[in-house]
Amino acid sequence: MGYVEKNLMQGEKLYARATLHWTVFGKAILFMALSVGLMIFSYRATLDGSTELSSAAWYTGVVILVAGLWFTGEAFVKRQSTELAVTSKRVIAKFGFIRRSTIELNHSKVESFHVEQGVLGRMLGYGTLSINGTGGGITPIPGIGDPLGFRRKAMEAIDAFQSNS
Repeated sequence: MGYVEKNLMQGEKLYARATLHWTVFGKAILFMALSVGLMIFSYRATLDGSTELSSAAWYTGVVILVAGLWFTGEAFVKRQSTELAVTSKRVIAKFGFIRRSTIELNHSKVESFHVEQGVLGRMLGYGTLSINGTGGGITPIPGIGDPLGFRRKAMEAIDAFQSNS
């Protein structure tokens, strides 16, 4: 059970959730691919009899592999510890694993949602979602998967809330 589920008020229903897109693992994927490439090169250099070049490529590949594993863990923790949800009463954003930061806006305090997507973001389905609250508060949340779908569901929830008020 995540932060959102633990902090639902009585009678509050969860309408939509969003997570970080898989591209948060981009740096880890790049480092892992580079590492595997160096290790394959090392193996081929060994077959050709160039042991000095083989050793250098192998150890460089291992160092890059360790960095890739670090970036994988970092991205996994970031993805698992970021929650974004729309409920029947508010919009909730939670960031962080050890040090937590939360933003909760009642529907009546949300002015607009702004989505930014570059070319790659449009092709892969991710972008930055900014929530504009009354009083000038702007909350950008980068790397959200399907930000347009989340914005649509959030606007539907806010419209339903305003219709019932």
